[in-house]
Amino acid sequence: MSDRFVVIGGDAAGMSAASKAKREDPNLDVIVFEKGEWVSYAACGMPYYVKGDIAELEDLVAMTVEQFREDRDIDLRTGHEVLKIDPEGQTVSVEGDGDRFEHGYDHLLVGTGASAIVPPFEGTDLEGVFTIHDMDEAAAIESYVSGQSPERATIVGGGYVGIEMAEALAARGMDVAIYEMLPNVLQPFGETVAGVVEKHLREQGVDLHLDTAVQGFDGEESVDRVVLEGGDSAPADIAIVGVGVRPNAELAEAAGIELGPTGAIATDEYGRTNEEQVYAAGDCAEARHVVTGEPDHVPLALTANRSGRAIGQTVAGDPTPVGPIAGTAIVKAFDLGAARTGLVDEERAAAAGFDPVSVTITAPTRPHYYPGAKELTVTMLADAETERVLGGSVVGAEGAKRIDTVATALQAGLTVTELQNTDLAYAPPFSPVWDPILTAAKVLGGTLEK
Repeated sequence: MSDRFVVIGGDAAGMSAASKAKREDPNLDVIVFEKGEWVSYAACGMPYYVKGDIAELEDLVAMTVEQFREDRDIDLRTGHEVLKIDPEGQTVSVEGDGDRFEHGYDHLLVGTGASAIVPPFEGTDLEGVFTIHDMDEAAAIESYVSGQSPERATIVGGGYVGIEMAEALAARGMDVAIYEMLPNVLQPFGETVAGVVEKHLREQGVDLHLDTAVQGFDGEESVDRVVLEGGDSAPADIAIVGVGVRPNAELAEAAGIELGPTGAIATDEYGRTNEEQVYAAGDCAEARHVVTGEPDHVPLALTANRSGRAIGQTVAGDPTPVGPIAGTAIVKAFDLGAARTGLVDEERAAAAGFDPVSVTITAPTRPHYYPGAKELTVTMLADAETERVLGGSVVGAEGAKRIDTVATALQAGLTVTELQNTDLAYAPPFSPVWDPILTAAKVLGGTLEK
């Protein structure tokens, strides 16, 4: 009898693991239980579906259920929810197709993802109040916008989802207001990025309210007002709550699988939990931060796909580390791109035990004589003692993907001087001789020498 690899969750981590394991060991019995009907979909594309840039919701699906079953020989069962894990007996209890049954495993991957946080607001059950974290929610928002033609949109939260949905709903002709309880939007990107983005949001007509907490929503059957702490309110025909996500770790915790300090499932360098035959990956799991060396929880698509693929290879007999994370992220804010990696503020870097020094520069993305140049603002941090690059952020109308150069420097453990001496490509249509990242490293290096 062949080994049984059971996967809980049919999105990025789960299907990457299942596909890789089956590819490496065709004799492996691979079974995936997914409680919903959607698998292997690009959640990051959902705001652009609502905006209208993507014609069909199905376009976000990388591979269909039938393709996994027929082309990859994976026993993928949608509409099947795992209710219990028994590590001692190496079984899972599953409910689906009107039945409840036990299924054994030799290796198990918990890829249960994360869920949108819904604060204890009043009125979240009103029509027109949404979160956006899965395909059904994206479909419901698009249907509501098309059917009800709302004119005034309220967005609670100024993170990735809030910024992207502000652009999407503005493109659908709505007046958009964002309410953020913290002093800045895009808090993990740092104050420099936030300041540039906030200015641009206002220029785009977004009514931006910082340091403003929401209490709930009001209306008869559907939302017609957002209620703020202190009693003030404002009109709202649709509301999107995007205040973050939490790891779906309850199933694992109930089975005695340990959680880490972030509240996500604790794993080792191979994605293995404290139960030897049980792995965890994706938005429900922790990973090691490449700069601090400590467990962290940064739920992003590449992390899920990469760790799932590595676990699939390990299960198939080739032990493969899942790799560290740097929290590298990028977001589109109307005409701006904003990106970050590693540690982007001195306070967090100091708390992690470093002696941080940072600089912020603004440089052109192309030579002054070549048409189309834009300004890119770069913030870069390094440790004063070792001169090791700790992280950075960028924001501008062009060139935000340059953050990948900094992410690579973090992965390699480069010093500021080593990053400054990196041989990057140059041609006038793409970059000045001194790329903005190199310029930031050069200025930071000069600061460290003083």
